This record gives sequence, C-alpha cells and structure tokens, in this order.
Amino acid sequence: MSGILKEIRQRHPFATKEEEVMVSLLRTVAVLSQPMEDFLKEHELTPRQYNVLRILRGAGEAGWSCKEIGERLLQREPDITRLLGRLEKRGLISRKLDPEDRRSVLTRITKRGLAQMESLQPELSRMAQYQFRTLEEDELEKLLATLDRIRDATAQGMSETNNGGD
Repeated sequence: MSGILKEIRQRHPFATKEEEVMVSLLRTVAVLSQPMEDFLKEHELTPRQYNVLRILRGAGEAGWSCKEIGERLLQREPDITRLLGRLEKRGLISRKLDPEDRRSVLTRITKRGLAQMESLQPELSRMAQYQFRTLEEDELEKLLATLDRIRDATAQGMSETNNGGD
C-alpha cells in the first residue's frame, strides 16, 4: 500500500498510477502550504497577497500591469483588482496610470511592501529548507526538472486541446 493510500486512509487502490500521483501531489502541496499560510496569516497576508508582492518585488521600479501580474500568479485569481486594492489600502503597493498607455494601470511595490518582504524572507527560507531537508541537491534538481516536464506537457496538451489538436 502506497504512502498516500495510508495517509488518506483510502481502502481501495486508485484506478491509475497517474491518479495516485495526482492525489499525492495535491496532498503534498497542502502539507507544504499550511505552515506558510499560518506564518503569513500572523503577518496579515494571504498566500496570494504574498505572491503579488513577490512578483512586484521582481518587477522593480517598472512595475507591472494587472494583466501582467495575473499571468505570473502561481494560482489563478478571479478578482485581482480587489486583491491589489487590499494591498494598496495597507500601503504595500501603489497604482498609477501608465503614462505610455492611459488605459493601463501600473502597479509597483512600495518601500513599506519591500520592508515587509525583507522581514518575511528569512523565516520563509528557513521553512522551505526544513521542508526539503531530506533531499540532496541532485534530488532537488531532479524534482524541479520533473515538475517542469509535467507543467510543460500539461500546458502543451491544453494548448493543443484549445487549438483543436489531435
């Protein structure tokens, strides 16, 4: 009996190995995410808000439009405008009309937002190191490559499906 079957106390085997892997990945994400969610909650942030701040920190002074932020999010966000509004209200981001395209609003992380990210980073790094402490460097590299292949194949399959591919 596999670890995931025991962990979720499932009595019957999965229909396919792929289904078992999918459930195992989803359970793993939940287990890995919970400590981060709890930590961020202590700092009055959701994982999606943290993700936006992380994206905007990477954008630098140029900032990103709402659409560009949405394309970079780890999880889809149906109401990114409201999410940005909450961050702006707390002074963590600022939004201004794009001088080159008046239809677009550029969003930037503020000094306060950068300070918040700076204060969170050591604990988040420590948390990730702890969670993956049983893996060697080469195992981490292999895991990253495997996850990349899965995402690429899924994206390609979705693209082919949307374009009427076989």
